[in-house]
Amino acid sequence: MAFVHVLLVEDDASIASSLVGSLESNGFTVEHVATGQAAIDADPGDVVLLDLGLPDIDGYDVCRQIRATSAVPIIVITARGEELDRVLGLELGADDYVVKPFGFRELVARIRAVTRRATAAAAGARGDVVEAVDVIDVGPLRVDRRTHRVTLTNDREESELALTPKEFELLSFLAEDAGAVRSRTEIIEHVWDANWFGPTKTVDAHVAGLRRKLGDARWIAAVRGVGFRLETPEP
Repeated sequence: MAFVHVLLVEDDASIASSLVGSLESNGFTVEHVATGQAAIDADPGDVVLLDLGLPDIDGYDVCRQIRATSAVPIIVITARGEELDRVLGLELGADDYVVKPFGFRELVARIRAVTRRATAAAAGARGDVVEAVDVIDVGPLRVDRRTHRVTLTNDREESELALTPKEFELLSFLAEDAGAVRSRTEIIEHVWDANWFGPTKTVDAHVAGLRRKLGDARWIAAVRGVGFRLETPEP
């Protein structure tokens, strides 16, 4: 199995030293940088572990700039645990959000989950893996899993939506059976991982991001106490 290369962005030397040692002892290769600018300039590798409290550039801005040029999975690791912080991080392109202090085994599980999803998505885009149904149309919305593209046609004009990897996986999963309700548990197991330990509020944050990018909140209906379904908004 190929090594997973981690870009660790952490300004606290003691935390960074501990993480580098633990990750390397678990088979990862690690590049550590201590500033936001160094993170932006570095090769993001296979996954980015990003602290938000950096000395030069706010971590949210670093996340935005990395996401603008790369689809690499980004896991935020931070002491900022408020729901608003989580939502902002996810909307800016992070794939996961871990609040300090955290268990190392949990972090490794999250790294493996996001890199596994990213590898599968890349293989699909290359055509190495062909889904039984590559293109799903839901009214004016088209989800192309082979090319990893989503387009929306309004007033005869087609526009492509800029989605994060997790947003694409979530939308694709809902589109597979448009109109059917997908529970939060189903969504987390399919889009994240069966062993994912984060809050189910993560699903709500990604749904909010998708609604905003789709331009109409009615595309994704919430079924109280159950989950979500994708449906074409009524005119």
